[in-house]
Amino acid sequence: MNKPTRIAFIGNSPPRQCGIATFTGDLSHAMTESAADVSASIIAITDEDQSYAYPPDVIFEIRESEPEDYVTAARILNEGRFDAVSLQHEFGIFGGPDGEFILTLLSHLRVPVVTTCHTILADPTPSQHHVLKKVAAHSNRIVVMAERGRLLLTQVYGVAPEKIDVIAHGIPDRPFHDPELAKVERGYAGRPIILTFGLLSPNKGIEVVIDAMPAILEQNPRALYIVLGATHPTLLRKQGDTYRDSLRHRAEKLGVDHAVEFLNQFVDLPTLLDFIAMCDVYVTPYLDEAQMTSGTLAYSFGMGSAVVSTPYWHALELLTDARGVLVPFGDASATGKAIGDLLGDDERRMAMRHLAYDAGRSMIWSHVAVLYLESMAKARESFRPKLVSDLVSLRITRPAQRTALKLGHLHAMCDDTGIVQHAVFSVPDRSHGYCVDDNARALLLSSLLSKAAEIGITDRMTASFAAFVEHAWNPDTGRFRNFMSYDRRWLEDEGSEDSHGRTLWALGSCALSDTDAPRRRWASALFAKAMSVTLDFRSPRAWAFTLLGLNDYCTANPHDPHARMLRVRLAESLMDLERRVSKNGRRWFEEGLSYENARLSQALIVTGLATKVSAFVDTGLATLQWLMVQQTAEAGHFRAIGTEGFFEIGEPPKPFDQQPVEATATVSACLAAYDATSDKHWIELANSTFNWFTGSNDHGISLVDPETGSCRDGLHADRANENRGAESVLCYLISSIEIGRVHQAHTPVLPRVVFRQFS
Repeated sequence: MNKPTRIAFIGNSPPRQCGIATFTGDLSHAMTESAADVSASIIAITDEDQSYAYPPDVIFEIRESEPEDYVTAARILNEGRFDAVSLQHEFGIFGGPDGEFILTLLSHLRVPVVTTCHTILADPTPSQHHVLKKVAAHSNRIVVMAERGRLLLTQVYGVAPEKIDVIAHGIPDRPFHDPELAKVERGYAGRPIILTFGLLSPNKGIEVVIDAMPAILEQNPRALYIVLGATHPTLLRKQGDTYRDSLRHRAEKLGVDHAVEFLNQFVDLPTLLDFIAMCDVYVTPYLDEAQMTSGTLAYSFGMGSAVVSTPYWHALELLTDARGVLVPFGDASATGKAIGDLLGDDERRMAMRHLAYDAGRSMIWSHVAVLYLESMAKARESFRPKLVSDLVSLRITRPAQRTALKLGHLHAMCDDTGIVQHAVFSVPDRSHGYCVDDNARALLLSSLLSKAAEIGITDRMTASFAAFVEHAWNPDTGRFRNFMSYDRRWLEDEGSEDSHGRTLWALGSCALSDTDAPRRRWASALFAKAMSVTLDFRSPRAWAFTLLGLNDYCTANPHDPHARMLRVRLAESLMDLERRVSKNGRRWFEEGLSYENARLSQALIVTGLATKVSAFVDTGLATLQWLMVQQTAEAGHFRAIGTEGFFEIGEPPKPFDQQPVEATATVSACLAAYDATSDKHWIELANSTFNWFTGSNDHGISLVDPETGSCRDGLHADRANENRGAESVLCYLISSIEIGRVHQAHTPVLPRVVFRQFS
């Protein structure tokens, strides 16, 4: 097999004190020791406001809340000639909602990925489901540490079972030991020892064992319960040692404080193994069954300890066939009886220890390292470079394009000021000048290209779009101007509410995804200044555009309370409109339809996913479903709401004039609906809507020129509009980028859009 020799790990790393850091360090060392030609490096995730003296094998440090660090890490890995990447995934260690920042790194990465899932939830939130599903899609292999993990990944997250490897948590290779000898060395000779170790936090169930100690002491008066481990650093920063203090007070109140010893330290591996060696019973009293793996359990079990545990998933698999004892969650009586009985039955305890030790021989790190190398070899065999040309469809209504998507017409429409509004045929029409609407769209396109690791818009072009937006800001009114003449004169002091909202949307996307860190900070700062005025707006589209901007801005700036408040207020405003207007089977926000209708539904869907408010998602999906009926022709193809019927109350939509902006809004909204539901029906609707550009429309003609990347301005009743202005080309390019993003999580037949290879 194609064995990797140069491996990079992504995860927490020692000296950070947590289980994943320990796992990353142990696995990387085991793999380098497994063969002389294997080398390992680590990309370490550093938690907020902390710093660590990392060892030399840590080649880069990702600050968990800094999006640009994830992009930089991907570049380091891409340029470092690594054969494979081992990602340690846990929702809480990466930045963004449910750790979604790691998706940025994965989307830029061009190296085979093997992801170890440390947490797999049976009942995830929509956001958690989305993040883990995307991580799995970006990964060539997935490693779980228990069969339950394989089952959940396939049934809950839709991961193909043949993509999953079950590899146990590794353990040190130590000989079978005599606890009495180890007790002498540590000064505990003659005492029955009960041990729990690990970072201390309320979900560990220590209080249950303390409550069980009176019953244990009745049978074994000299028994000692040792709680070994420092308070979890995050808990310590937020609450100090109040939890540990509460446990001490609990022991004192029960009169068992003499039999409970707290060792508040994060011990090194040799010390830890000494404590495990001297314990008679190891106990893991976790309170939640959704514990996919436990390093503490693996270590103790594999070294041949007699284990009493609650039946969380990892314990259920390890402690079968008399290899341990399971007790109900939170049941102090059952816990006390199980521990007491084991301490009083040397023969049974010894038999259990031998069974556990024998089973643990397959878990030693040297064996686990070989299994990981085999998984990485499989990943390398199945890996292929990311091509957006992979995102193609044979199901099209016109001959397949054979040329790469071009940006020639977009370049022709731009100058040092920005992008010109209109064109006469394909010739830029300078008489109409510029507008912030189109320059904001151009900035949004640039951010989408950056997010997809694509190039094509130069940094100079992006800078001109950003400069136009900056110049459009009028601090005297707190609003963006919109229209500018070709001789660079503003034609108004403030633009429309919709243009203000669209500009915020572009700024939010730039703040999260632009490749230039200073420009991201500029976008965040200007967004923060310009967002509050939207509370006074009355346009539902301005609310929707602002919400779409807030979706990215809040990811890049998660600690801005004003943005979080604004997001909820604007979403509630849309919800209120829908409640007041919807009736008699009509699910919409207004009495009539107009332009970019689907953005209203999209805004509620993405906001609901981000804020975990299911009502927002449900309303967004219901209104989008209703809208899709209005936008579907009798023949089944997409029919954009025509401009001739805008805002007509009580009338069916007019079929003409149809404009690209409607198709683009609908593609985006359908993809958001797929993210929320994983229902492939929405992928199909996004496909059919995109095909409107390429000929699946009322006139059966393509609106795009694949040689130049231009797009006609729409469909009249009798012909296509031959002009090819900024809005049209930008909408077509934005849809082309967005329709491709579903490939990583899904393999449907997609519209025929051919890009060059990522570079």
